Amino acid sequence: MGRKKVTSSDVAKKAGVSQATVSMVLNKKYNVSFSKEVIQNVETAAKELGYELPRRRARKQERRENLLVVISPNLTNPYYVMLLQGIESRAAEQDFGIFVCNTQRDLKMEERYLKMMPSLNPQGIIYICNPSQCFMGEVEELAKRIPVVVINNQDERLSVDAVELDNSKLGRLMARHLLELGHRHVAYIAPPLTARQKQRSRRVEGFLKEFQSAGLGENVVIRAADEQADKDIPGIDSEYRIGYDLTKELLKEHQELTAIVGLNDMIAFGIIDALHDEKYKVPGEMSVMGCDNTLFSKVKKVSLTTIEHFVIYKGMDACDIIVKKIRSRMKKYTEIEPVSFYHVEYEPKIVIRGTTSYPRDKKIKN
Repeated sequence: MGRKKVTSSDVAKKAGVSQATVSMVLNKKYNVSFSKEVIQNVETAAKELGYELPRRRARKQERRENLLVVISPNLTNPYYVMLLQGIESRAAEQDFGIFVCNTQRDLKMEERYLKMMPSLNPQGIIYICNPSQCFMGEVEELAKRIPVVVINNQDERLSVDAVELDNSKLGRLMARHLLELGHRHVAYIAPPLTARQKQRSRRVEGFLKEFQSAGLGENVVIRAADEQADKDIPGIDSEYRIGYDLTKELLKEHQELTAIVGLNDMIAFGIIDALHDEKYKVPGEMSVMGCDNTLFSKVKKVSLTTIEHFVIYKGMDACDIIVKKIRSRMKKYTEIEPVSFYHVEYEPKIVIRGTTSYPRDKKIKN
């Protein structure tokens, strides 16, 4: 007959302590205080009996280290694809797999994915958009157990790591460029400006405030899509259609405009096509700006003036933060687990290309 396997209860009996005490001492659970004598008795008893800790927990931890979850609103906008590209490139270097959850901006879908986290058992979670306000509590609770990083978040009340973006600064940069060129009558086209999407409103507000500071606030026309646009499942051209359709409306109502700005590049592409169909020359008769510096903005026939805020780097940074958190938890030099918050922010830069110029009235005068 083979030798009987030594159990934690055998160690407990020999050391004269409870089975729970054996488990906590041998698993180095220092949040409970034990005397040196108890610790020594347990460790000596385990050694003499040849007791070994079960390996089940180690295998579970190994599985977690191979998976990161990315929660995305959609992948129809190249902006989110670029973020994902940055995350995947860094994750591959660290031997992580990626599981992408597209919420389609639907609260029920977001809730469903959050409830899946225990079964997925990821080593970390990256939100590439702001979590919905109603789930902030769940996100913060998750962050107490595993690293959670939010990209594009500037809510100081949310106690998680963040790769941040000052959207009001982006709006101000766009406005400043047009003001310096001499534009005085401009329009700003955006997706729905709802309470759930505060970052959009901040970008518009930054743009408007810059014109207000120049005494031209009344000359800015803000046109946003109906809230239903966020409730529908987004198509590959959803934001492009917003730019196209709202530009057609603006041109009928505001003949004085000399520049139209899109909240992002996809909207700006729709603006350009609508202007082309209405026989407007860009930038000769109407200047156009976007934001995000996506791949298509660089195409020579488009040559869109836009804002670079280093999207791919943000994805890389989010992954780096996850890895740092994992390593800090694995390599402890103190019995107290460290608590830290990372906040990374890039300074946005304007990329001037071929879709912005002086307004038409200034060209006539010159």
